[in-house]
Amino acid sequence: MACPASFFNPVRSLCAPGAIDRLPGILGDSRCTLVIFRSARARGLLARVQALLGPRLAHTIEDVQPNPDVAQLRHTWTDSWHKHRDADTVVAVGGGSVIDTAKALMVAPQSLEFDDFLAALRSGHPWKPSHVRRLIAIPTTAGTGSEMTPWATIWDRAAHRKLSLHLPETWPHTALVDAELMLGLSPAVTLQSGLDALSHSLEAIWNVNANPISDTFATAAARDILKTLPALMQQPDDLALRAAMALAAVKAGMAFSNTRTALAHSISYEMTLRHGLPHGIACSFTLPMVLHRAMGCDPGRDRVLADALGVPLEQGSRMLRGFLHRLGVKTEFADYGVSDAEAQALIRHAEDGVRGQNFVGRPGKPLLPL
Repeated sequence: MACPASFFNPVRSLCAPGAIDRLPGILGDSRCTLVIFRSARARGLLARVQALLGPRLAHTIEDVQPNPDVAQLRHTWTDSWHKHRDADTVVAVGGGSVIDTAKALMVAPQSLEFDDFLAALRSGHPWKPSHVRRLIAIPTTAGTGSEMTPWATIWDRAAHRKLSLHLPETWPHTALVDAELMLGLSPAVTLQSGLDALSHSLEAIWNVNANPISDTFATAAARDILKTLPALMQQPDDLALRAAMALAAVKAGMAFSNTRTALAHSISYEMTLRHGLPHGIACSFTLPMVLHRAMGCDPGRDRVLADALGVPLEQGSRMLRGFLHRLGVKTEFADYGVSDAEAQALIRHAEDGVRGQNFVGRPGKPLLPL
């Protein structure tokens, strides 16, 4: 089932405490737009980044909404391209929503009109932007993987749709992964982002696009996260644990940058849209169920999954369920107010989705726990 060992990821990455201090040298003489999360001002991070950027800073955006929606993005995007076209670089400092917003600001059609950008996004087809900026991504959470991929999720809640921006032009130029920026994260964000990274790693394995190189990154990421995340939840101020989780998230990002995600993520989008479940929980609570369906579908995938989980594969679903329960994450659809009938319909819908079709499992094999 595995593809030939072909791999591509053009992102220049630096993973080290203090990596953010390299920002001025990477920018050179470029003018930039800074996209940063709301509470960065109160934490003193906004002032620190602004000082690093100095006269290179053309514009600051700090009102990013979680899970960016097209209705919220319209003004930000239009203002960026109409009033601040001199900025040829976007610097994103934050989690997945910040980096996804920044990716939307990277590209524009010839008209520089948001409606034309949105039409291209809604079409689901590749398009060639006329205006392109480069992106320097500086994640402040360990899990999104957005700093290592060209994809951004933009929500169109009015139309009940999840939109995906993914172009050759939306790969980040550079990722500065600085674990010091992750100190002080809330337990909820630490947990949700860590589980997102775990999902990325496993989704890259039970995937029709997997290959030996993506397997190497995915296996290492899964093993690191299973070991590190519980310890980090107990010792959130431990910089070494933060650095280990940050590196594991980068490995997971490298893996799924080539495979894309699969069934668990396809299910998660509806769980977020319909039930408001945070992404990291929405894409991870089904992992034991999805593993149950993946087992036995491809001997090569089975071997890699067992290696990643560190247990015989027949014990994998039970091990994953116990891992999530110990972290306080419930693992049944009913726990989130979803009936069996709705769950089955949601699963069938997810199987037909673009990400669902990446999954190695056989349609019809039970997903709900026996």
